Amino acid sequence: MLTLQSDLHGNHLLGALPSHEWQALAPHLELVHLRTEQLLCDSGQRIHHVYFPTTAIISMLSTMEDGSSVEIAAVGREGMTGVPVLTGGETMPNRVQVQCAGFAYRMSAQSLRQQFARSDFLRRLMLLYMHALLTQVAQTAACNRHHSLSKQLCRWLLIEVDRVASNDLTVTQQLIADMLGVRREGITEAAGKLHDEGLIHHSRGHIRVLDREGLESRACECYGLVRREFDRLLPRLRQAETVE
Repeated sequence: MLTLQSDLHGNHLLGALPSHEWQALAPHLELVHLRTEQLLCDSGQRIHHVYFPTTAIISMLSTMEDGSSVEIAAVGREGMTGVPVLTGGETMPNRVQVQCAGFAYRMSAQSLRQQFARSDFLRRLMLLYMHALLTQVAQTAACNRHHSLSKQLCRWLLIEVDRVASNDLTVTQQLIADMLGVRREGITEAAGKLHDEGLIHHSRGHIRVLDREGLESRACECYGLVRREFDRLLPRLRQAETVE
């Protein structure tokens, strides 16, 4: 059980809660360690728990009949999984799988639904988050269709370092290829060019971002659009609550 509100600050949604709101949620939150590739909920399965990542990154994956998949959204410390439980859905339309190991707060879907029904603030917060998440999903679909692999890779790397608050990523080129739904050889070539330009350093199972500004200049507009939407929606709610 959590004892201090500061314990929640690893996750932005939980950290945005005023003290009386987190006091209501805290008894229902359990800090858990998530393993890489751990399946949290498969497509079509009933959602039993939601997760608020602190250091882990969780992928929402769209899976095809032939077994191939592509990431449609990444969830890190800015958000949560399982939003269909708040919109009347009981099942997850996409696979929810841990991309990068780390910690998250787990909460039963039933407890979140109950708190969501009781709290005006929590409803506002979650609805704004859903709006931002839908923007990410829609923009990812457009990016995968219209932008070059190099630009997609830059976007993906920037999202990842935002989610973990670090320039160091423990990730393989095969995992990146799986997330983007492309061949590993394409990722190897694109990452090699970024390496040669001094934007990243990559070695087996590890990538370090060396020049974030340079990486942003190589990325498509999708990264900036989604980030601005998250920044526009969620801080406004926290500022409004502070004024009140």
